[in-house]
Amino acid sequence: MKCRYCSNPLNFVFIDMVNSPPSNSFLTAEQLNEVEPYFPLKVFVCEKCFLVQIDEYKHHDEIFSQDYAYFSSFSRSWLKHSEDYVSMIIGKLGLDQNSSVMEIASNDGYLLQYFVKQGIPCFGIEPTANTAKAAREKGIETIEDFFGFHSARKFVVLKGTQDLIIGNNVLAHVPNIHDFIAGIKIALKESGTLTMEFPHLLNLIKYNQFDTIYHEHYSYLSFHTLVNVFASHGITLYNVDEIPTHGGSLRIYGRHSEYTKLPISDSVNALIRKEFDFGLNSLDIYRQFQNKADGIKNKFLAFLLEQHQAGKKIAIYGAAAKGNTLLNYCGIKGTSLIQFAVDASPFKQGKYLPGAHIPVYSEQKIKDEKPDYVIILPWNICDEIANQLFYIKEWGGKFLTVIPELKLF
Repeated sequence: MKCRYCSNPLNFVFIDMVNSPPSNSFLTAEQLNEVEPYFPLKVFVCEKCFLVQIDEYKHHDEIFSQDYAYFSSFSRSWLKHSEDYVSMIIGKLGLDQNSSVMEIASNDGYLLQYFVKQGIPCFGIEPTANTAKAAREKGIETIEDFFGFHSARKFVVLKGTQDLIIGNNVLAHVPNIHDFIAGIKIALKESGTLTMEFPHLLNLIKYNQFDTIYHEHYSYLSFHTLVNVFASHGITLYNVDEIPTHGGSLRIYGRHSEYTKLPISDSVNALIRKEFDFGLNSLDIYRQFQNKADGIKNKFLAFLLEQHQAGKKIAIYGAAAKGNTLLNYCGIKGTSLIQFAVDASPFKQGKYLPGAHIPVYSEQKIKDEKPDYVIILPWNICDEIANQLFYIKEWGGKFLTVIPELKLF
């Protein structure tokens, strides 16, 4: 494997999580009797540009298939974050009814619905058929396609160049980062702005967020590396915000490098200094990560075995992709240690977690079974979930999160 940015041969392993099924490949009862595909989950860091990355073991058009399991609108906190963003960016850029907005990987219309409410022309690009259908049902124009250089040329003919291009939690999902950014260069208006949000590699390392590693995340991103990647395509990152979503993310603002009316903010150099002070430009910080992840895995397994021996009942809330990574890394199979999972999405209910084969139910299952412990796998919204499930305290139930460390509350 060579670096997907600078083509340097990759030799340094950041973390090896052995093998895992695709994290969003939920199973039906019939599929439990079939052979389940597993792929290597081995992550490298480039010693030249420090892009952290995994090979495209499973092709992206297979992962983002007709029946994609993740629908963004099932998280209330994510919807609030999206609504706040729309209000902010409209004011910041002075967008109005004459503006044009495009979102790449628009999912089920979770964000564009707020532009529609403001009467601002917008459309989404989304490769997964079921989420695109859900967006159209909200009245959001959605084109089913992958975004890249060639598709961007097509979109420009149909829609013109864009005042604002949005891409939330999509950049990590791109196997060909050069093709993707070249498309943005084409589709962005001369005076336009690009904003993208993605989990920050610094926080992944600092807070042991190894469960955010899975096959559809091809890259794990630092700001200083992205500055160089975008610059190589004539796009300048002129501003950056640190935001709390997904355990600590970045929101980057980009413009055409030749459009100098948008000055480079002090936040750009400040964040690069912060990353260098943390050590992201040296291999030393990456060498420590495998041992930290193994330590958490061992503590989690010890807890599950102890509770199993004590006859305790354990459930999962949130059949999240990150949770599936954690369970498979720990080698959990079947329902002896964890009896069941629940999730708000009806698209996951009635199915089984990939690899672990734990059944997924609606929230009513918690009320019926009264488990002693509820493991909140989507730890990034644990407060939202704990408030929703407050009633487990009535029978002495406790919550558990595993990342960044084992915590009972």
